[in-house]
Amino acid sequence: MTEELQTETEDRQRILVADDEASIRRILETRLKMVGYDVVVAEDGEEAVNAFNKSNPDLVVLDVMMPKMDGYGVTREIRRTSDVPIIILTALGDVSERITGLELGADDYVIKPFSPKELEARVKAVLRRTNNREAVVPTGKVTKNVITTGNIKIDTARRQVFRKNERIRLTGMEFSLLELLVNNSGQAYSRNEILQHVWAYPPDHRIDTRVVDVHISRLRSKLETDPTNPELILTARGIGYMFQRIN
Repeated sequence: MTEELQTETEDRQRILVADDEASIRRILETRLKMVGYDVVVAEDGEEAVNAFNKSNPDLVVLDVMMPKMDGYGVTREIRRTSDVPIIILTALGDVSERITGLELGADDYVIKPFSPKELEARVKAVLRRTNNREAVVPTGKVTKNVITTGNIKIDTARRQVFRKNERIRLTGMEFSLLELLVNNSGQAYSRNEILQHVWAYPPDHRIDTRVVDVHISRLRSKLETDPTNPELILTARGIGYMFQRIN
């Protein structure tokens, strides 16, 4: 391998695709490689965990129903050590699968059957929103590098959050959601507006807005002193959610 080709390969973002259906693995591997990603595949949960540890991917596409270890188990294993973005593949009618995957730490989901083009769009959007170089801020808003509210410190440059001197681990999408609300404290956002700003869904895209609810719940569990009685991330009745700064 020439030095130029090796550098190009190393610069590519790597995606792990785990699905027990060979046809899906083959299609996704081909399509994702065509649009410039390096792709690693796995056909069961145990292989997915091993491949993750060896390949250090930038994003994981994960089927829920797999032999040896299901997608939930793989998500748990990954979240023990990593905040890498995870997109789950889930059956059309099973809402509980989607919610469970999100509660365990997945960032987004795509419903089977799906078009490869749809998955490519979701991969691109999640990677863009979890990339350190891009802040999720509406046009015209100015961000400060460090925002302090109560005993919480939010470093928008490093995309890190601290309580006193202890770092709170957030996934990329959790941070992007927090960043949107913090930079617009006091402004209520509807679930659809949040999906457009953070997940980059087009206005006419139909999706279960509980994606937002689950991520809000995850953020509250990590940031609030009492998640059942939140003081920072408030519910704006009849609208959606907003952030309230504490002096």
